[in-house]
Amino acid sequence: MFNRTHLWAIPLSLGILSACQSSSSKKEAAASVSEVPGAVTRESYRQYVTALAADDMEGRKPFTNGEKKTLAYLEKEAKALGLEPGNGDSFLQEVPMVEITSSPAPTMTVKGKQSMELKGLEDYVIWARRTQENVSIKDSELVFAGFGIVAPEYNWNDYAGLDVKDKVVVVLVSDPGFYSSDTTFFKGRTMTYYGRWTYKLEEAARQGARGCLIVHATEPAGYGFQVVQNNWNTSKFYLASEGQQAYHCAMEGWITTPVAEKLFAAAGKQYQSELQRAAKPGFTPYALGQTVSTSLQAKIRHDKSYNFIAKITGSKRPDEAIVYSAHWDHLGIGKKNDQNDSIYNGAADNASGTAGLLAVAKAFKAQAQKPDRTIVFLSVTAEEQGLLGSAHYAQNPVFPKEKTVANLNMDMLNPFGATKDIVLIGLGQSELEEILAEEAQKAGRYIAREPNPEAGLYYRSDHFNFAKEGIPALFTGMGIDHVELGKAEGKKLLDNFTANIYHKPNDQVNDAFKMDGGVADLNLLYQVGKRLAFSNVWPNWKPGSEFKAVRDTYMK
Repeated sequence: MFNRTHLWAIPLSLGILSACQSSSSKKEAAASVSEVPGAVTRESYRQYVTALAADDMEGRKPFTNGEKKTLAYLEKEAKALGLEPGNGDSFLQEVPMVEITSSPAPTMTVKGKQSMELKGLEDYVIWARRTQENVSIKDSELVFAGFGIVAPEYNWNDYAGLDVKDKVVVVLVSDPGFYSSDTTFFKGRTMTYYGRWTYKLEEAARQGARGCLIVHATEPAGYGFQVVQNNWNTSKFYLASEGQQAYHCAMEGWITTPVAEKLFAAAGKQYQSELQRAAKPGFTPYALGQTVSTSLQAKIRHDKSYNFIAKITGSKRPDEAIVYSAHWDHLGIGKKNDQNDSIYNGAADNASGTAGLLAVAKAFKAQAQKPDRTIVFLSVTAEEQGLLGSAHYAQNPVFPKEKTVANLNMDMLNPFGATKDIVLIGLGQSELEEILAEEAQKAGRYIAREPNPEAGLYYRSDHFNFAKEGIPALFTGMGIDHVELGKAEGKKLLDNFTANIYHKPNDQVNDAFKMDGGVADLNLLYQVGKRLAFSNVWPNWKPGSEFKAVRDTYMK
């Protein structure tokens, strides 16, 4: 049915090994990154990212004026580029959602041999996801369910023999492999989907728990507790089809590690010892001998947000599509910082990726020849709320999965200067990696391995919803091998972004926001898409990928 030419190109290791160049060749590589013009121009990227991250966009939160302004801007620029509407005669795809604004009680009371009162925001962050206005947790039993995982393929069940109906479960972030030296145990320190906090909440609900509290730890979570605190007393969004009471615990949230240590000490346990025990086969879940009480008030609002879809129709195989994706949304207006700034502009996250869609589209439109396949430019809503816009598109695609060649996702482009490397998130997943490696070599660059695979980044952006449908998906991250400053300084820049800029009001376009890093990465992704657009290649998942079997069932 399909002409399934596959990619068995150069080994990816060649792309990685190009990092070991001689000093002179490294200088040539640096020059190629910084001086050779590409199809995606700095001027176009600067124009788009500056506009999308402006204060006037009000932080681009769904259901706000910021959404209306963002979508209007995208449509205006798409029309100016000569792009076609991607959803019939419309640039918009309706995404029905429910907004739940939780107002938690300021304290949580724990009763047992040693009672304690926990402080909201400081010790825990909780929210409601059921469509009911009042949630009361009254003397609910606390139980420890290890990592909160039920994974038959790993012969693992943290809920075995444990009745959690109407109880509050305490679970650990990440998965057992994170704490093992055995790289074949789960996936070692590389996070599986079972390690994602979203999975843990889903599984707790399936088990009938009334509440679920995840113990936060910075390294396995991939971010500090201050990122979690941004969810305190704010609204959260869900797909309307998922906003039914039966799907969710009445209370969801996080507690800090110091709080967990107190809870286990009050139960006569040592937290670190119990963590290590939970990470080994044979763990048995148990009650902590404590009850918890708190409450939440919830304000419910049903509304619609929108994905933005534009396209360039293919000249030879218009029914086959390459989908570039990026989320347009950010956090809106929230808590003020020390500079009295409350607008979360989201320049890197993710005005950069959305600007990249327009810049890549402009590059395709500038080509003399139309692509053989259709190029789709999909900017999705509510990524920050749990990848909701891309989930809706994946469930309601304009191009069916059988006709979607690949997804190339752009989320948080490099804002601190061009690098020789580009990081591949989810190394070893798909044959798209070989194309990226080849294009990186042509540009005098190289593929770098993901530095923190334990953070599970492959499950934390919009490409994941394509992957779950079996569509090969490529996701890249910021490199650190800075063209001018080197690796050590490049790592400092990335660490500073993560610690002091990410999800804060100062993620904005300013003198420190450099354009050349994002442009260099965009040109690689443009070339990957271009090669697919002018070929009959159908990239597949690699053996061992958890998504290969899904693709193989319908791509015969």
